[in-house]
Amino acid sequence: SEIMTLVIDFHREGYRNFKDYYLKHVCLELRGEFPSLPSYNRFVELMPGVLLPLTAYLQSRYGNCTGISFVDSTAIAVCHNRRIRRHKVFKDLAARGKTSVDWFFGFKLHLIVNAQGELLAVFLTAGNVDDREPLAQMTQDLFGKLFGDKGYVSQKLFEQLFERGLELITTIRKNMKNALMRLEDKLLLRKRYIIETINDQLKNISQIEHSRHRKPANFAVNLIAGLIAYTLQPKKPSLNLAGLALPVAV
Repeated sequence: SEIMTLVIDFHREGYRNFKDYYLKHVCLELRGEFPSLPSYNRFVELMPGVLLPLTAYLQSRYGNCTGISFVDSTAIAVCHNRRIRRHKVFKDLAARGKTSVDWFFGFKLHLIVNAQGELLAVFLTAGNVDDREPLAQMTQDLFGKLFGDKGYVSQKLFEQLFERGLELITTIRKNMKNALMRLEDKLLLRKRYIIETINDQLKNISQIEHSRHRKPANFAVNLIAGLIAYTLQPKKPSLNLAGLALPVAV
């Protein structure tokens, strides 16, 4: 529990790397709370042991589906593009992927959130996996409407989710014909910035992305601890949906 506390707290203290946090903050200021602190190297060796408890704790921090959900993915690069050929730590796990900005080598973090900014589902894949592939598994317990970008356009996926009571609503590609859409859905589709804001906070506040990992297990611990740290934020990005008719579970 003490190791879990520290790896989560790291993402809430604003330090850019864990070594500075541990040596300059924990060892100097938190000795009273943690009297049996090991050395930094030993602590790093112990971190993989909390991966399963952290995963279970993250699931307990998920919010509730309210009928309005947003889905998106974000790139988690594990090295600079110039070092892809020399990278060894994630050689057999990560893959090259492409965002709207550039190519990267690493993973994709797929997120689903509700209108209050609470996490509903999290999924990690290699960087070359299509955004639509994990969506059916991630939405098992969701209902109502799910809003995504044009990367989730798929008639087959739409029909599959619709049979389960979940309506997938996406923007359209340039080569697609315009389709009639309810004004309410059109307005909510414009609110997709909420999940983009969350992705930005996870990377720039919770520090879930960096290129200093030396073990895949420590990468996973850092990622999950960052997600937990986000769920513990007192204020999250949220939407004011007053006046909109929300779908209800049947």
